[in-house]
Amino acid sequence: MIKFGAPTMVEMESLDQAMAVCGDLDLDFLELNINFPQYLLPNLDADKLRQLSAQYGIFYTLHLDDEMSIADFNPYIAQGYCRTVYGAIELAKQLGITRLNMHMSRGAKYTLPDRVIYFFEAYEKEYLERIRAFREECEKRIGDADITICIENTAGFLPFQRKAVELMLESPVFGLTFDIGHNYCSGNMDEEWILSHADRLKHFHIHDCEAGRKDHRTLGTGLLDVKRYLSLAEKFGCTAVVETKTVESLKISMDWIRRGE
Repeated sequence: MIKFGAPTMVEMESLDQAMAVCGDLDLDFLELNINFPQYLLPNLDADKLRQLSAQYGIFYTLHLDDEMSIADFNPYIAQGYCRTVYGAIELAKQLGITRLNMHMSRGAKYTLPDRVIYFFEAYEKEYLERIRAFREECEKRIGDADITICIENTAGFLPFQRKAVELMLESPVFGLTFDIGHNYCSGNMDEEWILSHADRLKHFHIHDCEAGRKDHRTLGTGLLDVKRYLSLAEKFGCTAVVETKTVESLKISMDWIRRGE
């Protein structure tokens, strides 16, 4: 049985309101997105999070900052992002959170007349050294806690990003998030690679898509074979965020799932 969750939404102005929506829709968890100012780590009150979790019978996952340039060549930038991950790990330990969702930054790029070169690609050895150091630090901080940092596909993993993710996956504290809408919008360039690592799949972001690569649509209204992806999520024991952008869309999507259409 898949455990379904809600994403953080702009119209959910407070944590109390977000948890009430999850309760009304009989969801299993809320994915707290720390891109939102009210959910920045310094603004989160572990005691309140714990109290609301108990009140509604709903757990949390954490969505880290979208950029997450943890291997940036500028140490001041990298330290800030790494510090955010380490802080999220500590919060996860306090609250029993088992999933942290993380994007992989492409970093800065250098545009030539005939092509674009990414600095992480041009200086790949140094980039991967930073990735390895980050992985080892996360291992130390997580220890024996049941926490997995799940790497999400976004605009399509570039070759140097795949190398970095594979390096992370050498550690049991890292896994994968399969975002089916992002996969569609990138021309399905990630699906085969992700499914070749299906044993490391832990989390899904589920949303439908329309023509023109418009994602985050209500389930059942677009082009994706959502049922097939839900079957994969169930097969691999993954949690799944129904990543629509409005409460109404989330409600319709959950009704669609439960009707089994």
